Amino acid sequence: MANVCEKNEYMREAMCHVYASTEPARYECTTRSMRLQGSVTSVRLENEFWEILDQLAHDQRLSTGQFISELYGEVLATKGTVPNLASMLRVACAVHLHIRAEPVAHSA
Repeated sequence: MANVCEKNEYMREAMCHVYASTEPARYECTTRSMRLQGSVTSVRLENEFWEILDQLAHDQRLSTGQFISELYGEVLATKGTVPNLASMLRVACAVHLHIRAEPVAHSA
């Protein structure tokens, strides 16, 4: 039983180190302006999320603003409202990362 506890403690410490050693620039916030449904709005997100959104947009050959506008329009069409755009974008990034990680999890 001590081995399992020691292993869990080691893993917990390792994960804490990973999080604690993250460069502050990754979690600093940046505000960007964009046009959604004809109105200019500003979105404030952590740089890590902007990096993910930039890559998703690039993969679809869109600007980040165009990608967010399309995503916003799709959510608006299916849900009728987007009560918190920044939260919706963070969750979209998390879902993307989960989907991307699934093949690795299944092959392990």
